[in-house]
Order: sequence, then C-alpha cells, then structure tokens
Amino acid sequence: MQKTIGYFGSFAVQGMAVSMLGPTLAGLAAHTGSNLSQISFLFVARSLGYLVGSLAGGWLFDRLRGHPVLIGALVLMTAALIPLPAVRILWLLALTMLVLGLAEGVMEVAGNTLVLWVHRQRAGPFANALHFSFGVGAFLGPVVVAQSVALTGDIRWAYWFCACVIVPVVLWLLRLPSPPRQKPTAAQSGRGARYALVALVALFFLLYAGAEHSFGGWVASYSLAMQLAGVEGSAYLSSAFWGAITLGRLLAIVVTARVRSRVVVAVDLLVGLASVVLILAFPGSAAALWVGTLGLGLALASIVPTTLALVGRHLGVTGRATGGFFVGLGSGAMTVPLLIGQLFERVGPRSLPWTIAGDLILAGVVFVALMLFIRRMPQLSQEGVH
Repeated sequence: MQKTIGYFGSFAVQGMAVSMLGPTLAGLAAHTGSNLSQISFLFVARSLGYLVGSLAGGWLFDRLRGHPVLIGALVLMTAALIPLPAVRILWLLALTMLVLGLAEGVMEVAGNTLVLWVHRQRAGPFANALHFSFGVGAFLGPVVVAQSVALTGDIRWAYWFCACVIVPVVLWLLRLPSPPRQKPTAAQSGRGARYALVALVALFFLLYAGAEHSFGGWVASYSLAMQLAGVEGSAYLSSAFWGAITLGRLLAIVVTARVRSRVVVAVDLLVGLASVVLILAFPGSAAALWVGTLGLGLALASIVPTTLALVGRHLGVTGRATGGFFVGLGSGAMTVPLLIGQLFERVGPRSLPWTIAGDLILAGVVFVALMLFIRRMPQLSQEGVH
C-alpha cells in the first residue's frame, strides 16, 4: 500500500499543476506582454508535450524500472514549474509548457501502469482512487493560485508551492522498490490482435476525452449564450461539472469493488447520454442544464480508470500499451473541443450538447466493439497487451 500512496501523491500534484493554468492565464499574459488569444497557444504546447510524453512513457516503462521513470517525470515537472511563472518571452513560455506537458504525459502512463501492476486483478477501486487523487489536486490548484495572489499579489508562488509539494512525493518513492513488470509471453501469433486492441481502447479514450474536455471547457460559454446564467453562475456551473467528476471517482472506488467493470462503464455511457438528452430536451431550462451537467460529470468520472482495470485484468498491460491508450486521451482533449469551438460560432451554442451526444453514441459503439473483441480473442488473456 505504501507504493500506491506514492502514486496517489504524484497524481494529486499533477492535478494541481494542470488546474493552475486556467486561473493564471491572465497573469502569464501580463508577464509576457501577450493578449489572451496569443497566450491560449499554451494549451496547444502542453497538449503536444502530453502526447509525446505518453509515447515516451510507454517506451521507457518497457525498458526501465517503474519508479525511476515516475521520479524522473516528477523531477522534470519541478524543473518546468520553477521558471514557468517568471518567463517573460512567449515562445520560451510555450516551450516550458511543452516540457511540463511532456512530464505530465509520462506521469499519466506511469501512475496508471504501476497501479495495474501492483494490484492486478483488484485494480478497479485503486485505479479510480488514483484518478480521484488527481481530482483533489485539481480542486486545490485554483485555491493555491487565489491564495498566492491574495498574499503576494502575483501568481509565482502558486507554481513554486506546487514544485515544493513534489519533493516529499519524490522522497517517498525513492525508498520503495519498483513493482515487477507485467509482460506478454513469447508467443507472437496474437501481435496483430494486440495492436488492434490498443487501437480500440485509444479510440474509446479519444471519444471520452472529447466529451469531458469539450463540455468542461464550453459549458460556461453555453450557459451564457443561452442566457441561462450570468458570468458568476456560469463559472459555478463549470466548477460543478469538475466537482461531480471528482465525486464520481470517489463513489466509483466502492462501486467497482462490487460491480463488474464492463457493467460500470456501460451504465456510465447510458447515464451520460441521458444527461445530455435532458439538456437537449429542455434547452431553455437552467434546472435541466444543472441536472444534466451534474449527471454527465458523475457518469464520465470512472470511465477511464475502470476501462484500464478491465483491460488490465483480462489481457495484461505493458507500458507501451498504456502509452498508446493515453495518446488517444490526449488527442481527444485537443481535437473535439477545437471542433466545438468552430461550431459554436458558425452553428450556435446548441452545437455543444448535440456534439457531445453524438460523441457518446460513438463511444458506446466502440465500447461494444471492444467488449466483443475481448470475448472473441480469449488467447489474448494469456498473452497480455503490448
């Protein structure tokens, strides 16, 4: 359990670092003399770094011990956080953010893979607890930013505080041995099928991330455009969505210990779709928007960790496979919100729930295909996924 505590700590720190960017955009823009349109490219730089880090993390995990890789990512994150709030040149700030995204991508692969290796058949609750830890950190990040501004008048100490919190996590992990790697057998006949499985999971995660990041990023703008809330109410609506995701992951720790993983994910998709349909059915109702937002957040909460546990339990997971999974996650976070941004202006705000509904329907189709694939390829359960 000591190892798992270390993984939880690393994900909490990562959540804190991720959630700080939004509340500090204006401060970073002021530091670099940029406008908000220019500073928004930091999101792209971070996402590109995340994609590269996911691939690199998978490659490293199949060649090195797990804890040194995770510790290296934490150190790299510290090295990016310390200079980040003091950089005065926009392109250099974007480069620093890319390095931060690189560290986050490696950490994402590391934390999820290590939890699966340590807990194996009982990984479901622990995988959800890992992502709950991320949510706790993401909740605390903006609070740290607010306190930094209140106490010092600047955002710098928020990033430096996050860097300092990494130190005890690194010291904790340094004293613990890495868990043994989970490897596929030498049999090579199922290699093509293993790659197909990784592609299916990556596509499923792409659609999931598209729904989560699109709704979380645009629901405030949607409520304003539909005149369902003012600026303050829209901000609370966005916070409620992310809060529901964090609460859902906490509840999933208990649920996944008692309910089969495939059932949990199937119910999540159905509840999520029903929540969006409620918003579509009553477009002028603020109450329907609030209920739909909370329902969607709760539904999306446990999809990724529960799917990872499901795949790991049935097929085994290597670092390269997990890296492939999270490339899909990062791609969805980049592409679908961008698509909705284009539709929002050209078609109107109702393009948001319609796009999310279509996304979740496609995710359901891919999930059914994934379950059929696993059921029809029983030999993979003995070979693992690589």
